[in-house]
Amino acid sequence: MSVSDNYRTYVVDQLGALPALSTRRMFGGLGLYSGEWFFALIDDDVLFFKVDDANRDDYTSRGMKAFMPFPGQPSLGYFQVPEDVIEEAEELTRWARRSVEVAQRAGLKKKRKTPARKK
Repeated sequence: MSVSDNYRTYVVDQLGALPALSTRRMFGGLGLYSGEWFFALIDDDVLFFKVDDANRDDYTSRGMKAFMPFPGQPSLGYFQVPEDVIEEAEELTRWARRSVEVAQRAGLKKKRKTPARKK
């Protein structure tokens, strides 16, 4: 897993309209955040967005592949973003916003499942 500086810069520039965009190194790749919400990753200069049932078909209908952290073990939570979407900043930002919404829904579900602490 690696990310070239040129690809990182390109993706960040394309997503410039996304609020509070930041990146963090992770396991040789790169995580993308909008505020506190982890919504994307870059691995080997390939961009993957977070998906759930609300947006997964956008990727699968176009033949996009799931992120595969280990050979033969796809992560169905992240799918490759189509190149034509990446090339159009406005469209890429629209797709990214949907993935941020996925991250928010997932985060809210986790918070609800956490049992209340006893005092």
